[in-house]
Amino acid sequence: MKSWRWRCRAGAFRSALAVMLLGLGFAQTVHEQGTCAAAEAPQNLTQPLYKDTAKEGPGVDFLSAFVQSFLNTVQSNPFPTDLILKMIDDPVSVLSDTDTIKEALVYEVGFLVCVAIGVLYIILMPIVGFFLACCRCCGNCGGKMYQKQTSSLHCDRRILYFGTFVTTLIIFAGNICMFRSNEALKVSVEHGPVDINNTIGNIHTFITAVPKAIDHVVDESNKTIDEVTRNLDSIGARLGTEIQRRFRGTLDPALHSVKRLNQEISNTSVQLDKLNLSLAQLQSSADRLQANITAVKNEVNHTLSNPRCHSCSNLINELQKLTLDTTITIPSLREFQSAVDEVIRMNLQSKIDEVNQYFNSIPQRVTNDTKDVVQKSKQQLDDIKGQISQVSSEIQLSALEDVSGSLNQVQSEIDRVLPEVEQAEHIRWGVCVALSCAVLLVVVCNLLGLALGPLGLNPKADPIKRSCTADCGGTFLMMGAGFSFIFSWLFMLLVLLLFLLGGNTYTLLCRPWNNGQLLKFIDTSGLIAVDPASALQNINVSDIYRDCEKNQPLWTTLHLNERVDLEDLLNVSKYTAQIQQDFESTDITLSSVTLLSPEIKDQLGDASAKAQTFDASALTQQMNNVSNINLNTTADKLEQLSSLQEEDIKGELLNEAMQLRKIQSDIETIIIPQLENLNSTIKSLQSTPEKINGTVGEVLSRVGTAQDFLNTNTTQIVKTESRRFLDCQLDYFTTYADWAKLTITQQVGRCGPVASAVDSAEVILCTNMLEPLNAFWFSLGWCMIFFIPSIIFSIKLSKYYRRMKYSDGNDGPPLTAANVPVYGNHIIMNHLPRAQMKFT
Repeated sequence: MKSWRWRCRAGAFRSALAVMLLGLGFAQTVHEQGTCAAAEAPQNLTQPLYKDTAKEGPGVDFLSAFVQSFLNTVQSNPFPTDLILKMIDDPVSVLSDTDTIKEALVYEVGFLVCVAIGVLYIILMPIVGFFLACCRCCGNCGGKMYQKQTSSLHCDRRILYFGTFVTTLIIFAGNICMFRSNEALKVSVEHGPVDINNTIGNIHTFITAVPKAIDHVVDESNKTIDEVTRNLDSIGARLGTEIQRRFRGTLDPALHSVKRLNQEISNTSVQLDKLNLSLAQLQSSADRLQANITAVKNEVNHTLSNPRCHSCSNLINELQKLTLDTTITIPSLREFQSAVDEVIRMNLQSKIDEVNQYFNSIPQRVTNDTKDVVQKSKQQLDDIKGQISQVSSEIQLSALEDVSGSLNQVQSEIDRVLPEVEQAEHIRWGVCVALSCAVLLVVVCNLLGLALGPLGLNPKADPIKRSCTADCGGTFLMMGAGFSFIFSWLFMLLVLLLFLLGGNTYTLLCRPWNNGQLLKFIDTSGLIAVDPASALQNINVSDIYRDCEKNQPLWTTLHLNERVDLEDLLNVSKYTAQIQQDFESTDITLSSVTLLSPEIKDQLGDASAKAQTFDASALTQQMNNVSNINLNTTADKLEQLSSLQEEDIKGELLNEAMQLRKIQSDIETIIIPQLENLNSTIKSLQSTPEKINGTVGEVLSRVGTAQDFLNTNTTQIVKTESRRFLDCQLDYFTTYADWAKLTITQQVGRCGPVASAVDSAEVILCTNMLEPLNAFWFSLGWCMIFFIPSIIFSIKLSKYYRRMKYSDGNDGPPLTAANVPVYGNHIIMNHLPRAQMKFT
C-alpha cells in the first residue's frame, strides 16, 4: 500500500479577513493551466478615462501682469488668516466688534485709499465740469472767443497738439484693452459651463471608479476561487496525470521493449508458419518426383537387363545415380517453434494492457481517495467567496456617496441657472460694449479734432477767419472734452465697484490659491471637521493636493499604511501551514503492480535459449544436394547407347531418356523455385534468434529497472506530486497577495483627477473669468484717469483751431469780425493806423 497524506479545513476569522483583502487584488481571470503552471501576475488596473479639463482661454495675458502688480501694490498685506477665522466663527458679532472692524479696515487700507481717490474723482469731475461750463458761458475760463496773438502761439499749439495726441493714444490703447477683455470674458463665460461640467464629470468618474474598482476586484477574486474549485474538482485528472507522467518516464521504455518483443515473436511465428508451409510443399513435390524417378529407374534397369541390349552393362553403375533424396528436415526447428509458441502463449499483450489499465486508473483512484477532502475544501471556498462578496457592502463609501450627491446638486443648479446666466452675460457684454464705445467716442472726437484742426488751419490766417475744417476740428475736441465730463464720473463709479469686487477676489482668493496659502489656511483653520477615528485625522489638504498633483494612489495620499498593517494581513504563510497539516490526513492508495511475473521472466529466458539452437545449415546442405541433381546427363548416355541397339531396345532407351528429361524439367520448374522460396524464408529467420535474444535481454533489464523504480519510488512520487499540487493552489494566493500589495499601494484610486479638478476650477474662476474682469475695470479706470489730461489738452488746443469772434489788430484794440475797434463796450468807428518804419 502506497499512500500520501493531505489536509484541509476552514481557517479562523483572520484567515477569512486576509482572503477578503486578497480579493481586492485579484484583477485578472485565471487562465487554463497545467497542474503546477506558474500563477500569472494580474495586469495593472485599468484607469478610467477623463475628459480634458479647462485650459486658459484667449485671456488678456498682456494686461494681467499689470493688473496683478497694481493689486499687489494696493494690497501688500499677507493673507488675513485670523481675521477670516473670526468672520467665519461669529459673523454676527463681527459687525459690532470695533477691534475686528478696525483690523479689517487696516487690512483694506490700500483699497480704501483707492476708493477715496475714486470717490473724489466721482464727486469732483461733474462739479468741475459744471463750473467749467458755467464759467465758459460767462466768457471766462477760455470761453471768450478771443485768442491773443503771441510769438509763442505756434509753439504752444504744437505742445498742446502732441499732449492731446499722446493722451488720446493712451486712452485708445486702454479702450482696445476694454474691447479685448470684454470679449475674453464673454468667451470664458460661454466655455465656462462646458469646463465646469467636464470638471464635475471627472470628479464623478473618479468617485464612481473607486467602488467599481472594488466590485471588479471582488469579481476577479471569485473567478480565482472558481478556478481553484475547478482544480479541486479535476484533481484526479490533474494530480493523477502528473503521477502517471512521473511513472511513464521509466515505465514506457519497459513497456515499449515488451511491445517490441511481442511484435518480434508475432513476426517470427508468421515466418515459421511460412517456413513449415514451404517445407510441406517442397516435401510433397520431392516425394512425387521421387516416385517418378523410381519408376523410370525400374524401366531403365529392365531395359538394360535385356540380353539383346548391347554394351548396356556399362550403364548399370550410372543407373544407381538415378535417385532424389526427399528427406528435408531441420532438427532444431521444432525447438525453435516450441519456444516461439511458448512466448505467444504468455500473451504479452494482455500483460501490457493490464499495466496500462492499472496506470490509466490512477486519476480515478486519486478522485475516489480525495473525495471527502475536496468536498470539505469546496465548502470552505464557498464560504470565502461569500465573505469576499460582502466586501463592497462592508466598505464604508457613504462619504463618496455624499460627495456624489453634492456634485449632482451642483450640476442640477448649474443647469437651472445656466439660461439666466447666459442671458445676464449677454446683457453684460452689451453694456460693456456700450461703455467701450462711449470711450471710443471720446477717442474718435479727439482724433477727428487732431486730424481736421491741422488740416484746415492756416497759421498765417487771422483767428476770426479760420476755415470751417479747422473750426470743426476744434469743435470735435470740445465735444471729446464734453463727453469726457459727462461719462467719466459715471464710468468711475463702475470702475470703483468692479475694483472692489475683482480686486478683493484676487487678493483674498486667487492669489492665496495660486501660491498655496489658501490650502494652508484650510489645513490650519479647522474648517474641515475630521472624525478622530477617520484615516484623515493626521492629513492636511495641502499634502493631499501635492500627492494628487503627482497622481499618487489613495494608499499614499491618505497614509493608510499608518492604520493598516498590509504586510501582516497579506502574510499567507501563517495560514497555509495549518492547511497543509490538515490535508496530510487524507490517503491516496496505489496498490503495487507487477510488470512481468518471475515465471514469465523464466519462460522468456528459456525461449531465448531455445531460439539460439536454431540452425538451418543442415537444411541448406539438403537443398544444395537437391539442386545439384542433373538427370539430363543420364538421359544423354541413354540416347548414345540407343544408337547401338536394335529398334525395339532403342525405342525403349529413347523413351526412358525422354522421361528423365521431363523429370529434370519438373525439378527445374517446381523444385528449384520452392527451394529458392525456402531459402529466402530461412535467410529471414537466421537473424531472428539473435534479435529475439537481444530483445528478451532488453525486456528483462528494463522491466527489472522499472519494477525496482515502482517498488521503491511510488510512495515518494505520490507524495511529491501531491505536495506540488497543493503548493500550486496555494501559489495562486501567494502570487496574488504579492501583487495585491503592489496594486493597493500603487494603483488603486490614483487621485490625479482631483488635483486636475482643483486646478481647473482655479483656471475657470481666476484665469478665464476674473482676469478679464479685472483687466476691463483696469482698462476703463486707465481711460478715466487719462480723461483728465485729455480734457485739459483738448479744451486748450481747441482754441487754436476754432474760429474766433475777436482778434488782435496791429497792436490796437481787439477787432470784431467786421474790423470795428472795440474799447470796453464802446465801438470806435474810425481807426487811424499807426505809422510804421520800414527799412530798405
